[in-house]
Amino acid sequence: MGQIVTIDPVTRIEGHLRVDIKVENGKVSDAWSTASMFRGIEQILVGRDPGEAWIFTQRFCGVCTTVHAIASVRAVENALNLEIPLNAQLIRNLVMAAHAIFDHISHFYLLSALDWVDVVSAAKADPRAAAKVAQLISPAWKGNSEAEFSAVKERLNGVLASGQLGIFNNGYWGHAAMRLTPELNLMAAAHYLQSFDYLRKVNEVVGLLGGKTPHIQNLAVGGVANPVDLDQETAVNMTTLLKVRSYFDAVRDFVNTVYFPDVCAIMSQYMPWATYGHGVTDMLAVPEFPTDTKGSRFIMNGGSVVGGQVTAVKGFGDKYFEENVTESVAHSWYDGAWEQHPYKETTEPNFTGFDPDGKYSWVKSPRFDGKRMQVGPAAQVLSSYMLQDPLTIKYAGLFLQTVNGLGTATGVSSAASLDLNGLVGALPSTIGRHGARVIRAAAILDMALTNWEMLVDNIGKGDTAVCNPPVYPKGEVQGFGFHEAPRGVLSHWIVIDNGKIKNYQAVVPSTWNLCPRDQEGQHGPTEASLIGNPIADPQAPLEALRTLHSYDPCMACAVHAFDPKGNELGKANTRT
Repeated sequence: MGQIVTIDPVTRIEGHLRVDIKVENGKVSDAWSTASMFRGIEQILVGRDPGEAWIFTQRFCGVCTTVHAIASVRAVENALNLEIPLNAQLIRNLVMAAHAIFDHISHFYLLSALDWVDVVSAAKADPRAAAKVAQLISPAWKGNSEAEFSAVKERLNGVLASGQLGIFNNGYWGHAAMRLTPELNLMAAAHYLQSFDYLRKVNEVVGLLGGKTPHIQNLAVGGVANPVDLDQETAVNMTTLLKVRSYFDAVRDFVNTVYFPDVCAIMSQYMPWATYGHGVTDMLAVPEFPTDTKGSRFIMNGGSVVGGQVTAVKGFGDKYFEENVTESVAHSWYDGAWEQHPYKETTEPNFTGFDPDGKYSWVKSPRFDGKRMQVGPAAQVLSSYMLQDPLTIKYAGLFLQTVNGLGTATGVSSAASLDLNGLVGALPSTIGRHGARVIRAAAILDMALTNWEMLVDNIGKGDTAVCNPPVYPKGEVQGFGFHEAPRGVLSHWIVIDNGKIKNYQAVVPSTWNLCPRDQEGQHGPTEASLIGNPIADPQAPLEALRTLHSYDPCMACAVHAFDPKGNELGKANTRT
């Protein structure tokens, strides 16, 4: 029969997620992913000005803010067939790049590294030996000194001695699945602490160009609200742009000399996890960082990968993408059991309790051309690689070289080595998703610097335009906007009738990945990726958390229903 293990809530994510796994013979044999939190923006938007939608949709989440803003304005611009000035496109790109880097660094160090790094073990490390290993892994990083590691060890021991462990209290320390040496654990713990300074720096870019963070204020349908005037202190000028460049330079140094080798080092020690967590291997990504006013040329590619074959998504008006997205509510707490295109969807909540054979989540189940799709950095890196994206090819090769070189360089043996085919095959795995994120982060930083130079050059030519005001026609129009967000494909869908919103839907990355079964009973990607995972101790399901956290779930974005008056709509009972 097996044992049902309920993880509720799954922590170190945004929003509320419950996962039930069935464990038989030391492995997961079945899984149910349940979003148990209510949220609602779509109904609030009906009847409003489409130009205001981006302000509201940022409130889907307190983390994934800018991504909803950009998808929203792109949806309205698509409906109106509205081009935006080049300066606006490039300023948007810089904000989105900074947000993505913030997200990737924080995901690894703050949200998921503790699945692989034993902090208690780090407190027993020899700082001199740790510094020696760290300097071999990352010789250029100034924060790998014996003095630095001694100070970190002292801080860790102080926290452990206090008995007040805070966020470290419920870690599975000493778990049989932990395999880093105390010295590698100390190195990772030190870099965890150092990452905060670089998260602050990259977030300064969002604040400088976006007006504030979170919930940026600079967007507008038709462009951005940032005035460009080199002679005005309060406008985008060279002082602002040089600050932006300095922050990107500093963060690029951290990503290339700390984050990148750290992920390689951990992957080299956990190579068996490249065989776990695959689940659904059909993938979907969209192009990002447009370099023209129409959104038809991009720095990064994207497309669908089905059965090992890639089909490009070519631009903001791409019919292949627009026509193939649907969502099902067969196992979701909404009226009916339909599958609909987002333009035609409804969002009518109908909570009926947790039923593993029926409805059990607030998340809908998206499909692309009828197929389940894994989205996220693995999909973006794989599709970009197959579409011959130069930056992706560059950093995928460097990642492969670094992982394979670490065992020889450090004397810490790797379980296996990777070739190029192995790396490509490992991307949609539990540990591979971390590798894909850091490959993407390194590529985005190169892109951001190129984009910065394009913006400076364009302003230098005398172009200061930042917005083309929208004009809403009579009658009904519809449009969609997509963005390759840090967690994967995000799309917003809008129907406008006589200048007012008639229908609005958001199909978000965690909806694709964390969805329940569809009308055919097929598992969602995360559910499928948990099946086959080892579980050494059902009372301490660390291995399941590794796979769950590798998707960087953000359930606040993924669910749909909310009563603004605060009335109780129902209760989600813990399964026993």
